[in-house]
Amino acid sequence: MNVDVNPGFGSSPMAAVPPDIQQIGIIGAGQMGSGIAHVCALAGLSVTVVDVKPDALSKALATISRNMDRQVNRSVISSDARDAALMQIHTATEFSALGTADLVIEAATEKEDVKRSIYKALTPSLKPECLIASNTSSISITRLGASTDRAEKFIGMHFMNPVPVMKLVEVIRGIATDEPTFQAVQTLAHKLGKITAVSEDFPAFIVNRILVPMINEAVYALYEGVGSVTAIDTSMKLGANHPMGPLELGDFIGLDTCLSIMQVLYEGLSDSKYRPCPLLVKYVEAGWLGRKSGRGFYDYTHSPPRPTR
Repeated sequence: MNVDVNPGFGSSPMAAVPPDIQQIGIIGAGQMGSGIAHVCALAGLSVTVVDVKPDALSKALATISRNMDRQVNRSVISSDARDAALMQIHTATEFSALGTADLVIEAATEKEDVKRSIYKALTPSLKPECLIASNTSSISITRLGASTDRAEKFIGMHFMNPVPVMKLVEVIRGIATDEPTFQAVQTLAHKLGKITAVSEDFPAFIVNRILVPMINEAVYALYEGVGSVTAIDTSMKLGANHPMGPLELGDFIGLDTCLSIMQVLYEGLSDSKYRPCPLLVKYVEAGWLGRKSGRGFYDYTHSPPRPTR
């Protein structure tokens, strides 16, 4: 299924046949990278995950195996499918391992300078026809693509977290992205069992343009004393039927990621309504980033987690 109400840039009635994607490279062995590797391997694709930290690669493989075991226990996949998928995943610490990849998906931290430095080091190792997709949740695809040697083969492919569970993939074309690249990524997303929504290349795209300002507003409500952490999250869960309160959701996403997205919105759209809440800034400065650091708006060293304010 594809929700494409605006064909955007880069389309051409005489476009070439989309490339067939069989070998996937993934840069970054964190939560998003491992999740993308998980779904690609289950779809029968050969996957190579690259990360500079060997321990991150080991942790990613363990996470993927554990999550696939859960799927087997829930009868979502068979044990044979799990075993076959795990055999499809390879790891490396050097970009040279991606020389035969048809598509490389970058799932590094949400910082533009980091992504640009990755592309600079990556592209010499790629074959000329290799596509590059960024899993960025907010940064301009046009600008990122322009920092590579193949802007026409560069695209945004924003998976949702957790990747094996969430059905949506936002597909974002930069101004230079060509039609074969777009069609190839659409086909790949559907092969992974995902539903795509096509977004224009505006700051934070669709999901985070709407979602993260809501989280930021919840932080403002806490900052201004409108309600406690518990009151705010309970109100949105029971009053708006949200499965997770906005402060709990911010912790799940990562408060540093939320702050980065708000900064992209604020700087990109020059609208004061996107100003990051000072309390959000303070939490990030303190290293209270949410679940991944053990503390955010909740303290995860306790069971159940306790509000920190």
